[in-house]
Amino acid sequence: MTRSYRAGVPRWWQALSDRQIALIVGHIVVGVWLHRPVPVIGLFAVSAAVCRARAVVLLCVVGGLAGMTLSNQTWRGVAPDNLGPYQGWTCLVTDPTPQNGAMAVILEIEGERFQTWARGSSRRRISTHLAGECVQISGSRRALDGVSGRRAAIRHVVGRFDIDTIGDWGEGTALDRASNRVRRLFGVGASELGRPDDALFAGLVIGDDRNEPVEMIQQFRGSGLSHLTAVSGQNVGFVLAAASPLLRRLRPWARWLCTLGLIGWFVALTRFEPSVLRAGVMGCIAATGFVLGRERPPTRVLALAVGLLVLIDPLLVWSVGFWLSVGATAGVALLGTPLAEFIPGPKWLAVPAAVTLGAQAGVAPVSLLVFGTLPVVSVPANLLAVPIAGLVMLYGLPAGLLAGACGGLIASVVQIPSALGTRWVATVAALGSRLEPPAPFAAIGWAVLVLAIAARFVSARRRRVCEGDGNGAALHLGRRRITGPHSGHRARPPPCR
Repeated sequence: MTRSYRAGVPRWWQALSDRQIALIVGHIVVGVWLHRPVPVIGLFAVSAAVCRARAVVLLCVVGGLAGMTLSNQTWRGVAPDNLGPYQGWTCLVTDPTPQNGAMAVILEIEGERFQTWARGSSRRRISTHLAGECVQISGSRRALDGVSGRRAAIRHVVGRFDIDTIGDWGEGTALDRASNRVRRLFGVGASELGRPDDALFAGLVIGDDRNEPVEMIQQFRGSGLSHLTAVSGQNVGFVLAAASPLLRRLRPWARWLCTLGLIGWFVALTRFEPSVLRAGVMGCIAATGFVLGRERPPTRVLALAVGLLVLIDPLLVWSVGFWLSVGATAGVALLGTPLAEFIPGPKWLAVPAAVTLGAQAGVAPVSLLVFGTLPVVSVPANLLAVPIAGLVMLYGLPAGLLAGACGGLIASVVQIPSALGTRWVATVAALGSRLEPPAPFAAIGWAVLVLAIAARFVSARRRRVCEGDGNGAALHLGRRRITGPHSGHRARPPPCR
């Protein structure tokens, strides 16, 4: 029996292209977003008309229906099963965060998440503890509704808990105890920088921005640098780079296991934020492809990571931080290299500028829709701040732990580079927020920048076409000199020269 072939590959065993993978993942995301049969079926009809590969259309249908089903199940799961008084043990899901004079924290009670705002004596008793630790508590559970309820539901929160009394504490699981020891030790080392630089340092290295002043948060948002305090692929990459001397000594499969374990530990240390989840899953997929000898481009890895995460937790589709992280990664992967070829100047400047512009292009849709702004000063601010912030991220984790363990003069000396780098990033953010022009002028600035890049692109493309015409003309005239009757005539240059 013979097999049917298409382009030399068995029809039913063709490898999916990057675009087909992206199309399937797009159906999963849209199925989760719409979570209703009629619009999802309409999307399938459009895909069937556009895509010729039946297997891909079938996978799109399966992915979209799976996304819709999981989305509906998840939304039904954020409705509270038990309300009213409660007394017993509960565990902290998040680290307590100062908010409007209270300490905001999410608790897990009987398998359900409730948000609470501790004040007074409860605030003092809960402020020194971290996620994963458990406490005996009494109070009342009630439902959330309106916009606040919708926002809370995205984090799997089903209601609000009003605290009456707080009792004894427990340390939680082994993983929680280990990660909390590291975070506390790092916090001691970060305190050597003094306020508010210690809060920014913790945000840059492990994404712990709970204690950043409101003014600093506004400065980072106004200058387009707020992504630096959200743990992402850059932090994961630096952790793997720091561990690479040890990982390289291992055999391939042992290295793969240690890499996955290290990524998992760092994701747990940074509290499973959406951006670090995306980066961690991408790192695991890339490491698996490397050990199997099937390395894939970043766009394919990103699409696979998005599809996997959305199937595991459909509510990520409504997470702004998740889509900012995905958009920035996609922008860098798709536009970083092409833009670097058209930006004038030396390579050491053109490449970072291209990465910055690609990331800004990727986050632009989400930033404009959600926040209504896209700072034009973010381009120079990122060029000035990101390299130094990267050094702080690479150096900061071992330095912070060493400073916390040693203390005294050793801690002060070890943290000098961290202090200088953190202060530089904070200064760039403060100046950038001050220099950001009003919205109309910022729009003009972006328009000028886009037009300049487009002009550079057209000029480079025309130059390539001319060079190609010139080479073709020279080859053609060279042959005429050998065989043609007018070999003595001078070759005329191509018209575009």
